[in-house]
Amino acid sequence: MSSGVVVKMRLGACSVDNRVTRVAWLNRSSILYAGNDKWCLDPRVVLLANTKTQYSIQIQDVDVYDEGPYTCSVQTDNHPKTSRVHLIVQVSPKITEISPDISINEGGNVSLTCIATGRPDPTITWRHISPKAVGFISEDEYLEITGITREQSGEYECSASNDVSAPVVQRVKVTVNYPPYISDAKSSGVPVGQKGILLCEASAVPSADFQWYKDDKRLAEGQKGLKVENKPFFSRLTFFNVSEQDYGNYTCVASNQLGNTNASMILYGE
Repeated sequence: MSSGVVVKMRLGACSVDNRVTRVAWLNRSSILYAGNDKWCLDPRVVLLANTKTQYSIQIQDVDVYDEGPYTCSVQTDNHPKTSRVHLIVQVSPKITEISPDISINEGGNVSLTCIATGRPDPTITWRHISPKAVGFISEDEYLEITGITREQSGEYECSASNDVSAPVVQRVKVTVNYPPYISDAKSSGVPVGQKGILLCEASAVPSADFQWYKDDKRLAEGQKGLKVENKPFFSRLTFFNVSEQDYGNYTCVASNQLGNTNASMILYGE
């Protein structure tokens, strides 16, 4: 049987009796077998039985082009008679076209496409792979998202099903870009001579770049007594031995190509 193709209705036996003088199988108007003689050139068509009670053929490696009516013609002493069977070929769904992964700025419009083939025609559904998502968001080949938000980023799964076999699925990753948003920036009280830390957390896509300022002066990496540690979602400013001169107002600036934001915090003595 060819890949992805399932026979829903195989050619059954044609019942005969001892009054039969001639038998034949036909596909539309073409003779496949007449008695034991094969008339067609297709090697996939074989004679299964030609007995006093049964006359049957088989089609191997069924293809969609084999679908259609097949007729068993029986000649008796009295009159000819025919019996007909209609072969229906089903094909498992296959996704033939799907949108590539996409990166878009927040507020933009997204159009995703998923094209599938199969017999019968498969049903296409889209869903957002997200803990907050509930059920399908589209039951169509096309998924349109207007004014996309950062919460709508992630993977979108296209499923094609027609009950012939298990549904086939493919995913598209949608990345939503947005400017930085500082979610946490707290002041800190540290005694002189102790270790102090100021932390700045920011969410952004692409990840934010961080800079630190004391008053209007930018703090440089490797500055004596200080360490700046930048990660994709936070920046940590560490004072190894806090002095009176370290106390004051500090500003964290988070930026990416879409914009920037800042937050101020104070390092003070207890």
